[in-house]
Amino acid sequence: MERKKHWAWMQFTQGLVPRNRLHLHFEQEYETYVRDFPVMIGWAFVQCPIAEVRRDLAENLYEEETGGVIAGRPHPELFLEYPRGLSFDLARFDRIELAPAARRFRTALDEYTQNRGWAQACAVTTIFLEGTDHERGELDPNAPRRPEPPLEDHPLVKHYGLPIEALALTKAHRKVEGSHRIAAWRMILDHAPEAERPSVVAAMETLLAAWLAYRDEVALAVGCTRGC
Repeated sequence: MERKKHWAWMQFTQGLVPRNRLHLHFEQEYETYVRDFPVMIGWAFVQCPIAEVRRDLAENLYEEETGGVIAGRPHPELFLEYPRGLSFDLARFDRIELAPAARRFRTALDEYTQNRGWAQACAVTTIFLEGTDHERGELDPNAPRRPEPPLEDHPLVKHYGLPIEALALTKAHRKVEGSHRIAAWRMILDHAPEAERPSVVAAMETLLAAWLAYRDEVALAVGCTRGC
């Protein structure tokens, strides 16, 4: 997870991506996993024979699919508040065509969530997709935790004029991610069979490579340049 970082992300956070290309990033993210993330969690749930893990997955699924008592709306819907707040055409999100590397990334996600057992499905969803390169801080109190700058300093607000009220998903994540991170690691470290751990690590390595290639593709599409 400490390698889940991409060279172009700083160009996004510094407002260097042209506003009229940002929609490409949102569309590919939505189609690769955001829209169907609750379903992916559901695949892990239905394959899992361990009641304690199912309970953690069910709690995550409920929040993602419905908004639970935190967000009030499904998280995929809250994601669309970003492009809505930037006055992008939301009709585009009904007819997204994945670029080639994005398609390969999504194919890998489908494979590891549906066909490789609960532990791999759980790892690639609750750890890889939901997690960041600051995961060590979720386990080690002496390690840096995921940064949470003021909402006023969010890149979309600071550089692109997104209204703060459109950060509903960001606010929801900040309220629930603490418990979700703890649960994600508990499910794998406490319950994944020892014999399956090499396969879990291999799945994470495969997803990381696919994600980096996908992010390279998005970066090129929005005009990012290495070395900037």
